[in-house]
Amino acid sequence: MWKGYPGWYEVSQGPWSPGTVGCMDLQAWLLDAHTDLRRRLTGAVIDQVPTDRWSEQADGGGSSVTWLLLHLARHQDLALTTVIRNKPPLYLAHAAALGLGDASPSSGLGEREQPAVSVLVQPDALVAYVDSTFDSTRRWLQRLSVMALDVIPDTARRLHTKALLDPGELDWLFGMWTSHTVDWFVQWPVLGHGQAHVGEAIAVRNRLGLSPF
Repeated sequence: MWKGYPGWYEVSQGPWSPGTVGCMDLQAWLLDAHTDLRRRLTGAVIDQVPTDRWSEQADGGGSSVTWLLLHLARHQDLALTTVIRNKPPLYLAHAAALGLGDASPSSGLGEREQPAVSVLVQPDALVAYVDSTFDSTRRWLQRLSVMALDVIPDTARRLHTKALLDPGELDWLFGMWTSHTVDWFVQWPVLGHGQAHVGEAIAVRNRLGLSPF
């Protein structure tokens, strides 16, 4: 069971079902964590950094706000929509509006920024993609059956056939994500990875001289 949750021992002991108090507590905790992630991203980054500065690399290096928003949303979308739900990522429907209709399906997934990709991204379309991703994840969490967290998805096949990703090009992603349970995807690509990059984006905001404090 979910050992990253503070009350995991009580949740995992003895007979239980999705209707038990422990499981409902876990679902509420996940929803709260996801809501907090979105609140920090919106309030501390999107609302604080003018869109005409999103493409700047602070101090001439590191990642831009544009890249961090795209990267964070791509990982959450890919984990939730494709790996867990077995559907094409929302990104494919947003790519043209983002300005990435002719770009590789892997755009935005790497940790290192690709300036040739970032410069194409349209800020309004990026916010729409981020919002769509968070909305979709929240709806899934609201319907979550906790028993589903122990399932191991057919990750490699879904990444290749649904997200059109090349396992040769992205061997690091396929290797990192294969053979994990659904709970790992919620813990890391959705929540942990997201919080890490929100912290990075806040640091970029501050280095741009835009700290509200």
